[in-house]
Amino acid sequence: MEEKPIRLVAGLGNPGAEYAHTRHNIGFMVADLLAHEGGLAWERSGKWDAATAKFGDALLVKPASYMNRSGHPLFAIAQFFKIAPQEILVVLDDFSLPLGRLRIRQSGGPGGHNGLESIIAQFGTEEMPRLRIGIGNAPAEAASDYVLSNFFEEEKPLVRSTITHAADAVKCAIDKGVVSAMNTFNKIEEET
Repeated sequence: MEEKPIRLVAGLGNPGAEYAHTRHNIGFMVADLLAHEGGLAWERSGKWDAATAKFGDALLVKPASYMNRSGHPLFAIAQFFKIAPQEILVVLDDFSLPLGRLRIRQSGGPGGHNGLESIIAQFGTEEMPRLRIGIGNAPAEAASDYVLSNFFEEEKPLVRSTITHAADAVKCAIDKGVVSAMNTFNKIEEET
C-alpha cells in the first residue's frame, strides 16, 4: 500500500485556561510549538470548531471541542479540504506509556483514548496515523483525574524535551513520511 503524505496534523486537547497545562493537552502543546517555530498565528473560524494554522504543505489543527468530541471538527475540516484519513496525523497523550516515550503507528484502535475514539467514529476507520506521547502511567481507578492533572514540577524538564522531540517527529512525518518517522522515533525510544 502506497504511503500518503501527511496533509493535516491534529493536536488533541481540551479548550480553556484550566486545561492548558494538563497531561491530556500535550497534543495541543506540540501543535503550539510547531506553530511557534513556524512563526504562525492560530486562526479561529466560525466555520468549524477548531483553530488552524498553515504549516508548510500541512494544516495544523487544534479542535476547540472538548476531547471526547474531537472527531466532529476534524471530520468537517477533512471533508472541506478533501483530506483522506491516511493523510491525517493525530497527536495525543497516552497514559499507558511512560512519561517522555513516543509511539508512532499508521493505524489501530483508540486504546481507551476518548479523543481518538471520537475521530475513529466520525471517519469510520482506524486507518489513521497517530503519534502517542507518554504522559506517565495513570492509576486505573483514577485515570480521568490523572489525565486532567498538571505535570509535577520535577516532570517539567522531561515534558519540555518530549514536546520538542514530538514536534521533530511530526516534522519528520510531514517531510519524509510516517514510516520514516516510525523507523526513526520509535527506534530512538526503544534504545533509551
